[in-house]
Amino acid sequence: MVGPNRPQIVLFGSSIVQFSYSHEGWGSILTDLYSCKADIVLRGYGGWNTRLALQVLDQIFPKDAAVQPSLVIVYFGGNDSMKPDPNGLNAHVPLLEYIQNMKNIVLHLKSLSEKTRILVLSTPPVNEEQIIKLFGSSRRSNERSHIYSEACIKMCKELGIKVIDLWTALQNRDDWLTAHFTDGVHLTAEASKVVVKEILKVVKEADWEPNLHWKSLPNEFAQYSPTIFVGPNGNTPVIVADLDLDWQAQWI
Repeated sequence: MVGPNRPQIVLFGSSIVQFSYSHEGWGSILTDLYSCKADIVLRGYGGWNTRLALQVLDQIFPKDAAVQPSLVIVYFGGNDSMKPDPNGLNAHVPLLEYIQNMKNIVLHLKSLSEKTRILVLSTPPVNEEQIIKLFGSSRRSNERSHIYSEACIKMCKELGIKVIDLWTALQNRDDWLTAHFTDGVHLTAEASKVVVKEILKVVKEADWEPNLHWKSLPNEFAQYSPTIFVGPNGNTPVIVADLDLDWQAQWI
């Protein structure tokens, strides 16, 4: 393992997580913001549902690991919420089973350590017309996504787990259907900005110790960071580690 040990933030879920580094995705934005502060670890698996996640949960998050994550951001639901295939071949999971599976996932993560925090992303909306145009048919619907999203939110609140209502957040503008999806399911750069905004808002406001917002965590080896001189006359000293760069300032 590369040292020194940093806080570890794990992104765990299906393709919304796996592809979170594509199209200027939310995973890549978080990795940029937390560079020199925390390690972002990707565990995303396209097409997966909560049944598959439970099968490997102990392998991804072993309870006897020497280092446990500081934060796990969990997303499952889009595939679970699909209409069942007549042949039973797709990823559909009935609602009650989905909620129990999510509960089991969350309880396992809570048991890893007293310092492991959990943030769940609920099922996002979909653009059914775009899915049909690209794939010829669809077993997804925005109505079903909403049902699974609401059930997930309710479960998290009952367990005292932080949760983000992605179904609502990603419908925050009139043109969300065209602005937020690459293929009707997966997220554009604009949609990822919404996801990051929601994640950072929850993390910043959470009463966690330590606070895991990127601006609250110290820079690694900050004591060795060099000084540069800026300003109109080039005589204002600034420590490089303290710089707020243009593309990061929007996330403070």
